[in-house]
Amino acid sequence: MITMENIIRDGHETLRKKADEVAIPVSKEDQETLNEMLEFLKNSQDEELAKKYGLRSGVGLAAPQINVSKKMLAVYIQDDGKGNKLELQLINPKIVSHSVQKAYLNGGEGCLSVDESIPGLVHRNFKVTIEAFDIEGNPFKKRFKGYPAIVLQHEIDHLNGIMFYDYINEEDPFKVVDDAVEIN
Repeated sequence: MITMENIIRDGHETLRKKADEVAIPVSKEDQETLNEMLEFLKNSQDEELAKKYGLRSGVGLAAPQINVSKKMLAVYIQDDGKGNKLELQLINPKIVSHSVQKAYLNGGEGCLSVDESIPGLVHRNFKVTIEAFDIEGNPFKKRFKGYPAIVLQHEIDHLNGIMFYDYINEEDPFKVVDDAVEIN
């Protein structure tokens, strides 16, 4: 079981490296890693388990965050804003198209690998289309918008050695980009 001790923190060199592509068909080891990552997210959102194991709540986790430099990520959002649950385990994900319109989380972004709060707005694409492989190695392509799109962009950035605070405007951290959509 993955706990907070398994999650590497800001400053660790793996977080700034470009992760390696994962071979398809997907190995049993990579499938197990992805299952453990998803399990961590579910546990972290369960009040009882989070308290018992000292887990910080998370909606996304990329393999580099557990010091596995491979292009794999898991997302678990209990409510995507429309009453739907989003559960994803993606391999070699890439954004193949995106909206011009930007969006941001009104409270800024956080990260399981960053212990301190970093104030400022992170502007991302409001809509993205992602191509990847699922845990079974099947091709996956889907369009996301709003909060799920932001979460996926955050996790895909981890696969490319990019941290969320890299996007914060140093001169004016709370400056809103024209026509950007605010997401609560």
